[in-house]
Amino acid sequence: MRIFIKGHEFNYELEKLTRLFFPFERVDFVKDGEVRDGLFGLAYIENKGDDLLLSAGAGTGERFYEKTKTLNKSDLLHPMKERYPEHVLAGLLFECYCLLTNYRPQWGILTGIRPAKLFRKMEELLGEEAAFSYFVDVFKVEKQKLSLLKRTAKSEDEIISRSHKKSVSIYVSIPFCPTRCSYCSFVSHSISSAADLIPSYLEFLIKELEETANIINRLGLEVMTVYVGGGTPTTLSAEQLELLLGKIRELFGYNLEEFTVEAGRPDTITTEKLLAIKNAGVDRISINPQSMNNEVLKKVGRRHTANDVREKLLLAKEMGFDNINMDLIAGLPGDTPQSFKKTLNEVLELDPESITVHSLSIKRSAEIRDGNIPSFNNYLEAGEMVSYAEKTLTENKIFPYYMYRQSKTVGNLENVGYAKSGKVGIYNVYIMDETHTILACGASAVSKLKDQESGNIERIFNFKYPYEYINGFDEILKRKRLVEEFYAKYHAGN
Repeated sequence: MRIFIKGHEFNYELEKLTRLFFPFERVDFVKDGEVRDGLFGLAYIENKGDDLLLSAGAGTGERFYEKTKTLNKSDLLHPMKERYPEHVLAGLLFECYCLLTNYRPQWGILTGIRPAKLFRKMEELLGEEAAFSYFVDVFKVEKQKLSLLKRTAKSEDEIISRSHKKSVSIYVSIPFCPTRCSYCSFVSHSISSAADLIPSYLEFLIKELEETANIINRLGLEVMTVYVGGGTPTTLSAEQLELLLGKIRELFGYNLEEFTVEAGRPDTITTEKLLAIKNAGVDRISINPQSMNNEVLKKVGRRHTANDVREKLLLAKEMGFDNINMDLIAGLPGDTPQSFKKTLNEVLELDPESITVHSLSIKRSAEIRDGNIPSFNNYLEAGEMVSYAEKTLTENKIFPYYMYRQSKTVGNLENVGYAKSGKVGIYNVYIMDETHTILACGASAVSKLKDQESGNIERIFNFKYPYEYINGFDEILKRKRLVEEFYAKYHAGN
């Protein structure tokens, strides 16, 4: 589709907004002329003396909707400065798209990953009441979502306050899975094609962990949390898990706030693997059904049943795990609001300590995208699912504690972690808030180095694929030295 623009350079924001309504349309911006045929939008800013006239429209050739607003001198002195006209113009185009499609995204024009972080910043700048009004009136966020956001931000604040200047967390990547789920866009390899790589991969991963520990010790940093994710870490054998997790404990100590392992797929979990995880002192695991509907599981390529989930969850509880998370996904192909509600109710009966409700994100590299482009009806159904989850979990005293959002999510909805009191996933908050440095090890891992004084963040990328990681390991170690250069640059004399 074409978007005709005049008087501004807000293309990036307007393209993201347009993709909320037309996610797979090619978007072309046109500065000269205006042809009102096919699917089109327009976004103009014109100087009218001391005022600005903002106008937006959207149409198909047969129908056309238009909204305008004049910003006067006082409006242009808004504390949000140059972003204010951009946000107002996007809001006008949003209203036109809503009329054109008969669909209204609950998060309004917001497309960012960290809405709680944005709310905190705006609260500091404008005050709580004005920030609330800005989210509702300018960003067009529905009050229900803003209420969820505020409750989540309050919980995040308590966790963030535990971090200090020398805090870091560790992420360990295990990029292997028993099979690839159709909705997945992560770099992961099925065991059938990559089993021979695992011994060498672990050998080099442990070397990287050792070098990371040496750097941490030289810099006098303190590891707060460790998260072993993927992929599916429990694709490793019990012996391999014992080796890896034991080494992590040896290198990073026993005074961690949290040590998490994604057990993930029930079809990878055994008594022996859980014992290896338990013996390493891991205090939080995930067992992720995604759905308790067997037909839905089959459609997305999961090789387990709802009964497998129940069996492995009860096994983990019997073995003494008392902080278990379960992931669900709203909006999966073949799922309905009724079957999602049934899934959630069945999971609640299993009594996990936390439940994370994700909204389906259809990424470019995910198989699910082929022939499964969602409709606005899918968006509305997914919205009903996440609203039911919020209401039901809160009623069961399982409260929201962190939130993030992804691009190309069905209905532009959110992912929310819910937990019982004292059972939150601490690492989840640190990584999503960008609270402190995350030192990441393994293939496809990305370290995020944060300077606490300026807030500046720099990234160090590892090679994506296990074979690249193994073959280019000297380069991995070379890149790790950038950690000390970063701390020397920002913390000289401290």
